[in-house]
Amino acid sequence: MPDTFLLDHVETPIGQLALVADHHGRLRALGWLEGHARMERHLSNFQGASLILASDPGGLTFALRSYFAGDLTAIDGLPVATSGTDFEQAVWSALRDIPCGQTCSYGELARRIGRPTAMRAVGLANGRNPVGIVVPCHRVIGANGTLTGYGGGIERKRWLLAHEGNQRGLTFEPAQPSAG
Repeated sequence: MPDTFLLDHVETPIGQLALVADHHGRLRALGWLEGHARMERHLSNFQGASLILASDPGGLTFALRSYFAGDLTAIDGLPVATSGTDFEQAVWSALRDIPCGQTCSYGELARRIGRPTAMRAVGLANGRNPVGIVVPCHRVIGANGTLTGYGGGIERKRWLLAHEGNQRGLTFEPAQPSAG
């Protein structure tokens, strides 16, 4: 019998999100519907599985709505279950340690996971993050403080950082389009 996952949608001030959860209430994928090709890549991890529309699986939808309504801590403890290499898992874990309202460079993130020369690999892992926002890849910026690529688009990245209280007047420099 194939696995079954739960699908819900979240309206936000910057577009509609789709979320996929398992029956244990763990977030498995989260992505912007406008970036459908990116979400399709995430959903390919569930080939052969059934996706069933569900209302607020595991309280995930409520937590995301609360985050977008201003409760910035609402998503902090959400359970996630992602598939990735050990390196990707290390990067994604370190992303969750970046406090809300703060940013980190790719180089700093590489140092935090004990791989100081792996900035590009960190960028690639960041770009493969299947549960953005909850695993806050938007908090990673260029070493010179510029905004670099984000799977949901730079304007969403800018909005998310401002929403979280980061008012550093960040600028955009298209240096790493594959970063998440």
